[in-house]
Amino acid sequence: MTGSKFIRKQNKHYRSREHLTPDEMDRLIDAAELRGRHPIRDKALFLMMFRHGLRVSEAIQLQWEAVMIPTQQIYVRRLKGSKPSTHPLQEDEIELLVDLRSEYPESRFLFPAERAEHLSPHAVTMLLKRCVDLAEIEIKVHPHMLRHSCGYYLVNKGYDLRKIQDWLGHRNIQHTVRYTELDSKKFDQFLFE
Repeated sequence: MTGSKFIRKQNKHYRSREHLTPDEMDRLIDAAELRGRHPIRDKALFLMMFRHGLRVSEAIQLQWEAVMIPTQQIYVRRLKGSKPSTHPLQEDEIELLVDLRSEYPESRFLFPAERAEHLSPHAVTMLLKRCVDLAEIEIKVHPHMLRHSCGYYLVNKGYDLRKIQDWLGHRNIQHTVRYTELDSKKFDQFLFE
């Protein structure tokens, strides 16, 4: 038997884009609340991953000591050599986090698993797949796309690129600049009559 090694193709082979639109994100977050035994946890997971541009490993390792409800902030400890930062929390996030804390009062982690301290990256991937199907999102989605969706959203809102760089924890601005390529508003002045 000859040994054939599976070679993964580039992402563009599997999907046409690497981000979700705001409408798709809303549908995904709503779907998370509609399925499974942990609707509050799952909705909070996807909302926090999107709003704070979290990598899956950063999200699943979030601990309650990083959440500062009185000051409406969360400390985001980045991985992969990225810069940490403190982000503000919006009212809907705070309400969801308060509910999440009361749902899992003994957990150190924001996103506990049934048989482990916290969800695994694989568990998040499987959860995401089920929610994407329920939300009827037509592209193949992976967890890192929620981080890309955050960058896409912030650029399209017109926020300063250096601030977006800090929000996402990028040490190199070139990692942030790629989101400007997706800015649909840069062509708003192009009119064909």
